[in-house]
Amino acid sequence: MTETLPPGDPTQFRENEKKRPFRPSPVQVQWLMVVGFLSVGYALYLRYLAIEYSPVALACDGGLPTVLCKTRTMVTYLFKNNVFGLAALIVAVLHVIRPSIVTLTVGIAVAGLGIVLYNIGLSGVAIALMILGFARPAPATA
Repeated sequence: MTETLPPGDPTQFRENEKKRPFRPSPVQVQWLMVVGFLSVGYALYLRYLAIEYSPVALACDGGLPTVLCKTRTMVTYLFKNNVFGLAALIVAVLHVIRPSIVTLTVGIAVAGLGIVLYNIGLSGVAIALMILGFARPAPATA
């Protein structure tokens, strides 16, 4: 006769407790695509129609008090100090440690901004880390 282990024994292997890798559902993938396109689109708008566009740059540097000029000033300060790249890298490390749709969404948004707004190096590393997050097991849910 074979010996059976008690139900709480940690040496007992249970098939249903295998950890599965993090995989977003199709609806979550669509949400990620929307967030990615919106963040890259807004970054392209800021870069080519606010930061690099000469008439807007001259008007803002001349002291025009509009929301676009204030946004231009803030974004210029942020990308000069690598804030987009650092934020993307921090969120990507959190995503590798504990993958979730929230960290992936924030990471894609910030990395998209960083790639377009001159923080290419750190944002590229962050995107690579977010891809590695798909190899990690998803957090257990009760």
